Amino acid sequence: PLSAMPPKRAAANDAHTIECTINLHKRIKGIGFKKRAPRAVKETMKFAKLMMGTDDNRVEQELNKHIWSKGIRNVPYRIRVRLERKRNEDEDADEKLYTLIKHVPGDVKGLNSKVIDADDEE
Repeated sequence: PLSAMPPKRAAANDAHTIECTINLHKRIKGIGFKKRAPRAVKETMKFAKLMMGTDDNRVEQELNKHIWSKGIRNVPYRIRVRLERKRNEDEDADEKLYTLIKHVPGDVKGLNSKVIDADDEE
């Protein structure tokens, strides 16, 4: 019966930020050389949709430059990103929320995902 099912979680009620590592290596395995960096950017957006539940995912310029930093073929194996789910200020937007994907410079190995509180963000 329908009543026995748990209530469906809303695509995430509100603004929220997490920091996590994306293993791009496994996501672009077997992709032809000339499509690797473009695919890596798409996979980053797909990862954000998976984690944040938003269809509108925006890659920041710094992250895009980092993915492309070694050329179209040699994409970094792992990248550390900060996913910030924000309210859409644009009134006539289809989605109420969007996710901004930022690059976190530094080491990527041996780190876990962590939730970033709104007060210690800036």
